[in-house]
Amino acid sequence: MRSDKKVVLIAGGAGALGGTVTPAFAQSGARVITVERNPSPDQVAAGNAMKADVTDDAALRRLVDDVIRTAGRLDVLVNLVGGFAMGRLVDTEVSLWQRMLTMNVTSAFLLSKAVLPSMLERGTGRILHVAAWAAAEPFPGAAAYIVAKSSLLAMIRLLALELKGSGVTVNGVLPTTIDTPSNRASMPAADPSSWAKPEAIAETLLFLASDKAGQISGAAIPVGTGGGATSAGKS
Repeated sequence: MRSDKKVVLIAGGAGALGGTVTPAFAQSGARVITVERNPSPDQVAAGNAMKADVTDDAALRRLVDDVIRTAGRLDVLVNLVGGFAMGRLVDTEVSLWQRMLTMNVTSAFLLSKAVLPSMLERGTGRILHVAAWAAAEPFPGAAAYIVAKSSLLAMIRLLALELKGSGVTVNGVLPTTIDTPSNRASMPAADPSSWAKPEAIAETLLFLASDKAGQISGAAIPVGTGGGATSAGKS
C-alpha cells in the first residue's frame, strides 16, 4: 500500500517492531517522523525524529505542534509503544500494575488526544495502535499486561465510536508473540513459526493508514496464528 506524501508520526519507531514498521512507511512514500525519549542527534537534525516523553501530556501537545510546523500537517499516528511483564494478579505489585497501564494505555490515550485536534480540524486522519492478541484471548500469568492491553482495545473501539462521521478513523492490530530476536532468546523452546512477523504487522498498518481503509474504524485485526499462553505474550 502506498502512503505517498502522507505525514506519519510513529511513536516507538526505534524499537524492535519500529525497526520494520518505520522503514516500511518510509518506503511507501510517506514522510515519517518518529517520537522517541532519546533520539539520536543525527535523526533530530535530519527532521526524522523528535524527542518527547509519551506519558507527558504537555510534551506531546508541543510535539504535535512541532510536527505540523515542520511537515505542514499530520495524517497518521502509528503507536508502537508498549511494555510486557509476567505475574499473576495476586503477586503483582502496585508499581508494576501502574507501569503496565502507563506504558500500554496512558501513552496511547495521550498520543491520541494530542493528534486529534489537528486531524478533526482537517476532517481526516488515521490513528493506529498496536495492542495484543492477549487482549481478546487472555492467558493466566501476565495480569497487569493483559488488563492494560484489554483497556487499550476498549479505548480503540470507544474512540472509533466517538469519532464516527468525523473523517478520522481509529484501528488496532492484535499480534500474537512478535517474532523478534529478543523474544526468540527469551523463549528458546518455543516454536516461532506461528508468531506474528514484523513484516505482516507493518503491512497491516500500511493498509489501515491508506485511503482504501477509509471506511474501516474500530477494527482490531489479529496478526499471527499462534494460540495459548506463550504466543499471546510479548508484543
